[in-house]
Amino acid sequence: MQIDSIKKSSRIFWLLFKDYWQSEEKWKARGLLATVVLFNLISIYLMLELTDWYNEFYTILQNYSYQAFWHSIGKFSILALLLIVLAVYAFYLQQMLQIKWRTWMTKQYIEKWMHKQTYYKLQTGQNNTDNPDQRIQEDINLFVSLTLSLGIGLFKQVMILISFIAMLWQLSGSFTVSFGEQAISIPGFMVWVTLLYSIIGTFITHKTGHQLISLNFNQQKYEADFRFSLVRLRENSECIAFYRGELPEKINFQKRFMFVIGNFKQIMNRQKILTGITVSYSQIAIILPILIAAPRYFNEMLPIGWLIQTLTAFGKVQDALSYLVSSYTDIAQWSSVIRRLSTFAEHMETADTLQADVNVNLDDELDISALTVRLPHGETIIKNLCMKLSAEKSMIITGASGSGKSTLLRTLAGIWPFAEGKITIPSQENILFLPQKPYLPLGTLRQSLYYPQAVPAIDTKNIDQLLKSCKLSKLADQLEEINDWSSILSLGEQQRLAFARIFLKKPAWVFLDEATSALDEATENHMYTLLKKELPQITIVSIGHRATLLPHHEYRLDVSGNGDYKFYVLNNA
Repeated sequence: MQIDSIKKSSRIFWLLFKDYWQSEEKWKARGLLATVVLFNLISIYLMLELTDWYNEFYTILQNYSYQAFWHSIGKFSILALLLIVLAVYAFYLQQMLQIKWRTWMTKQYIEKWMHKQTYYKLQTGQNNTDNPDQRIQEDINLFVSLTLSLGIGLFKQVMILISFIAMLWQLSGSFTVSFGEQAISIPGFMVWVTLLYSIIGTFITHKTGHQLISLNFNQQKYEADFRFSLVRLRENSECIAFYRGELPEKINFQKRFMFVIGNFKQIMNRQKILTGITVSYSQIAIILPILIAAPRYFNEMLPIGWLIQTLTAFGKVQDALSYLVSSYTDIAQWSSVIRRLSTFAEHMETADTLQADVNVNLDDELDISALTVRLPHGETIIKNLCMKLSAEKSMIITGASGSGKSTLLRTLAGIWPFAEGKITIPSQENILFLPQKPYLPLGTLRQSLYYPQAVPAIDTKNIDQLLKSCKLSKLADQLEEINDWSSILSLGEQQRLAFARIFLKKPAWVFLDEATSALDEATENHMYTLLKKELPQITIVSIGHRATLLPHHEYRLDVSGNGDYKFYVLNNA
């Protein structure tokens, strides 16, 4: 089971890892990585030289050689300076590679998230992904940074191990064990000691700390859920204030925060044990080589330089062999990040495959044949819908709340994946859909007015007159102000602003999903009358509950929610 888990984790990591290194940026990335590796290799060579210097320097001290002392100090200064320069630039280039990799990976994930309304389908499918924003912003950053630091760190420690193990083998000599009259000589005794010591330490550390992987996974989820609940309060502050909903919101915050604290306490308890083991392991590693080397030093009267060099070499080999022990917390976090990113990618792939079985043709009319619309769990809300609406006509869709009116509009927009049938509809360039609550992006009011179009470099439209026609004259002098307009403007003002978008884009067809629900009847009548006056050839499809909307439409589609429907001509047609 453990081997299967390792194979699965390795496969998941490779799927996340390989794309960037095979992308259009691969040669720049490989060049940066090769430079970082080269700098680390040179640093390891200088470490070997520095270890030899320890032997030389302490022997000089033992021999009281004052002239050789200053020569040795000069040699150390050069070695230290080179090591500092290499360390600084290796780290700098590693961070540069991290930025490039994170930028590329973030772009790819955003592309997948936005492709074919995947961000929307993730909310409608059964594989709902928690906090995709956190996975894109935080998890990608952690994946890239931890992969580079752990990967380059592992490579460096392996190279140190290879470089220093031969030195330690030579320095440690042989150790003789007597069994009665027989004596067994063990060459490179200190190498075997550090190898055994590291294996035991790694095994104990893994047994103690492997639960940190799932605990870190949950911690990131709970932290993101808590942060999301705080953001929702800010976004819906007015509604909550009207309801006097502070108490249930505080209870919700406390509940989510207790998940954060409860899971963190489990991490604390596990890390307390793990820290005790790793610190004990490190402290024992300081005295262990001294105890092993001391008898040979005292018996053979070897120079103190030999002892210092031996201890240094032992420390380097032991650090290399203990890399998993010292990095276990980072490895646990890295593993949880890989799990989160992989599940996010899997859910996006699943959402991308969600596609309505609808045959769509483009024409200047709306012709629906045998259209069946279902909810995600399979319940049918509209069955075998057949109807036809010619251009320049108007239709209102009515029905009880929850009967499928908005879902039908989502199907016509091509974003609802649980439908089948045949639809003939104008191209998306000639259509504009207005939801009940308009979306206002962060930025200037002018950008919100033109959304989703880009603001032209030279705005030749008479925006002041347009705002006046939509009863928004007071906003005329605020067009260049940057603000969170969705929290500043009332819902009625936002809906009138959305109508202004129709006059800017001038689509041939407009679909209105209760787009005047926040307007009084007089203003609603004014907006529909203005729409017919300014764009006389436009085709209007509305969803609404008010009887006052009926005079503005020629056809009516009434849906029941259990599959039945009725399509007929209104008296004012």
